[in-house]
Amino acid sequence: MEYIIETQDIVKRYDDFTAVNGVNLKVPKNSVYGVLGPNGAGKTTLISMLCTILHPTSGWAKVNGYDVVKNPKQVRESIGIVFQSRALDDILTGREHLEMHASLYGVPKDVRESRITEILDLIALGKKADEFVKTYSGGMKRRLEIGRGLIHHPKVLFLDEPTLGLDPQTRESIWEYINELNKNQDVTVLMTTHYMEEADKLCDEVAIINQGKIITADSPKNLKRELKADTITIMVDKPELFMEKVEKLEFVRDIFRIDSEIKIMVERGDYLVPEIVNFANQLDIFVNSVELEHPNLEDVFLKYTGRTIQGEG
Repeated sequence: MEYIIETQDIVKRYDDFTAVNGVNLKVPKNSVYGVLGPNGAGKTTLISMLCTILHPTSGWAKVNGYDVVKNPKQVRESIGIVFQSRALDDILTGREHLEMHASLYGVPKDVRESRITEILDLIALGKKADEFVKTYSGGMKRRLEIGRGLIHHPKVLFLDEPTLGLDPQTRESIWEYINELNKNQDVTVLMTTHYMEEADKLCDEVAIINQGKIITADSPKNLKRELKADTITIMVDKPELFMEKVEKLEFVRDIFRIDSEIKIMVERGDYLVPEIVNFANQLDIFVNSVELEHPNLEDVFLKYTGRTIQGEG
C-alpha cells in the first residue's frame, strides 16, 4: 500500500507540556483519514506539524514523500489547508479570494482563470462568485475555504474540524461534498474531528487520539467490531449500589459511570435489557430510564479511555 503521509514517533513539547506524544501515522494515498479526539487532545498541533507550521520537538514526518523539516517548501506545494477558525475577508468576493490564493500559490496566469472557474463549479458557488463573502451562509463560507485550499491541485487536503459550528443540515452537505471531492479529485483528505458520526460516515480509517497519543487506529467498521458489545445506558436512584451488584453479573463485559448515567457493555443487549431492569427491581432500585445502543465510535473511545469524548473535551 502506498502511504502519502507517514510519521515516526513525532513529539511536540512546550516546556513541561507535551501536546503530541510519540505519534505514528500511515495515511494511505487517496483515502479519507480521520484523527478523532476531544478538544485539547493534540489534533490541531499534529496537523500544524504536518503542514510545516510547527517544528516537531523530535521524531519525523513525511508528506507526499517530503520531510516536513528538511523539505518544507515541497510539502507546502503538495498540500491545501482549511483551518478550524475562519480566515476569509468579508469585503472580498468569492472569486477575489480564489484569485488571490491562485496568485500566492503560483498558479500560472494562463490557466488561472479556467482553474478558478473549475473550482467555483466544484464548490457550487458559481452563481455567488462575484458577491461579497459577508453575504454567504456558514456552509458557503466553508465550501469557499475548501475550494481555496484546492486551487493549486494539492495531493493532500488538511481539514481541521471542517464542520465545527455548522448546523446539522449544513454539516451533512459538507460531508457529501468531502466524499465527492475524495472520489473525483484524486486528493487525499486528512481531517480532524471530535464528531463521532462525522468520522464514522466519512473516514476510510480513523486514528483515535487522547492526551497527545494515538490509542488505536483502524477502519470505523473494524473498531466497532472489536467491541462485540452493545451499550445499555441506565439511570437509577441508587447508582453506587447498582454498579456494585451489576458488575458481578457474568454477562457484563464492562461498566462505566458518566455523571448520572451508568453504561453497561454487554453482548446481545436486546435480550438483556429486561433482565437488568428486573435485577434492579429485585434490589429495590428504581430505574429512571434505560436505553440500548449498538456499538459506535463513542463506545470505542469509552473502552480505551474510560470516559466519553464530550466529557474529555
